[in-house]
Amino acid sequence: MDYNGHTDTVVAATVALVNALTPGERRGRAFPAPTAPGAAATEGLRSVYAAQRELTEAEGAELVEVAARLRAVFAAVADGDVDTAATLVNVLLEETRARPMLVKHDGEPWHLHFHGPGSTLGGEWAARCATGLAIVLGTEFADRLGVCTAPHCDRVYVDVSRNGTRRFCSTACQNRVKTAAFRARGKAE
Repeated sequence: MDYNGHTDTVVAATVALVNALTPGERRGRAFPAPTAPGAAATEGLRSVYAAQRELTEAEGAELVEVAARLRAVFAAVADGDVDTAATLVNVLLEETRARPMLVKHDGEPWHLHFHGPGSTLGGEWAARCATGLAIVLGTEFADRLGVCTAPHCDRVYVDVSRNGTRRFCSTACQNRVKTAAFRARGKAE
């Protein structure tokens, strides 16, 4: 599945932001809310956008709020409720007044960006991420957004595999589940 290079990157950044900035569980352990949201947001974005600058704590706090709203989209899709996911994305698109604009920067070719007029950094990322999720939700691949099904993990993912059967946020979670099942079978014998 390849929407286009930039949209794929924005959707990956959405996953990175949600996973870096929302509390819950990760790979069997508690994952607390970031104590330094600026640093956590910088790290989350840097995993996808290498040129991302250091963010301030205020910008990070704004992105924490955006990430929580984006997590709700993934949770709705994981629950089989694409209508709610689409409604949540539409609210973000309307609030940010996301509009397409062709941009050429950093040696990249022309590509679409989605910004709201006079927006803050959090507002710009909300517009980008909501647009990326809208593109996914507006296709037959809407069910490719998910929340890890491993016990004690609630990190989100986007399934880009050919067969669309991904259920885990990472190979580590997949291996944890397979190992537990193997051990359970051994005890039963």
